Amino acid sequence: MPENKAPDYVMNFSDEQLKEMIAECVGAERVPKQISIYTDTSDFYRIDYDDVVVLDGRPYLIRNNEREGRFGIEEQQKYWVKRARDLTDGSTKILKLTFLERFEANVGGLSFECFRSPRKEARILELVRGDSNFMQGHSVTDSAGNIIRILDFIRGRTFADFILELGDSHEDYFHRNLPAVLDEFIELVKAIQFLHSHGEKHGDIRRDHIIKEKQTGKSAWIDFDFNYLHKENMFGYDLFGLGNILVYLTGRGDVTIQNLKEKDPMVFGRLFQDDMNIIFNNRVVNLQKVFPYIPDALNLVLLHFSVGANVYYEDTVQFLSDLQESRDKM
Repeated sequence: MPENKAPDYVMNFSDEQLKEMIAECVGAERVPKQISIYTDTSDFYRIDYDDVVVLDGRPYLIRNNEREGRFGIEEQQKYWVKRARDLTDGSTKILKLTFLERFEANVGGLSFECFRSPRKEARILELVRGDSNFMQGHSVTDSAGNIIRILDFIRGRTFADFILELGDSHEDYFHRNLPAVLDEFIELVKAIQFLHSHGEKHGDIRRDHIIKEKQTGKSAWIDFDFNYLHKENMFGYDLFGLGNILVYLTGRGDVTIQNLKEKDPMVFGRLFQDDMNIIFNNRVVNLQKVFPYIPDALNLVLLHFSVGANVYYEDTVQFLSDLQESRDKM
């Protein structure tokens, strides 16, 4: 690099230039009087609405923090994940700034040390470039060397929310909708198998990490920044996540012992601890006891994720094989 050429990330924009770009993007009436410009995103709590983050020579106007809610918990702000407008073309982007955390998860007697890895997510974004089964984007480094992922915004809703609106009843859903739902899920599992075949893990497979795009109806995996250390099975944590989603799809939502005890005490009386989810012990996995029309082949796949399971799936190849066979028999 020539001595007189500065790195792209310190490219300067005057306030007037930025105000013109902001006016073109969001309207002259919404241009802030003062603009704070960041090239170092280390203190992501400071970066707020109407600030500008310059990454790799491109300015991004921050709009808000993304939020995440799960399992009935009120949505929490993710201060390291910002929705923004690319001021060079007006497109909406998601900026995932560097946030490191660690925690331990225990599943079926297996212990996983989980942690966020921006580098892993950046690597996977490159691997899945152009694959519509995954969110799309690229990574850059800011002036402090933090790995920032710049993601295309997917306008839509979670696959899980979509499922809840299908069918007039569970039986209606099962016969009219579930076959197509399973076909879509099988494609998503194949996408995870693709990652695994390249030695990568998703790391945080959850039903709210599948987004169904509004216009195309195409579903895609999001959020690959979690990684985990493993002893027995490199892909075990991903597999348990896939199993939880399959149980949810088959049940048209969570089937809990609390709900059955109140609304169907006869079915509740037939359940044992072995019929429960190995991770969430109040959720029923042996769904055939609740919905007798669920065929044996599909129910046997579900039972691999129950407390009473004697064996677990070791890889996505086994899981896909059984899942496809059960789908073919429907």
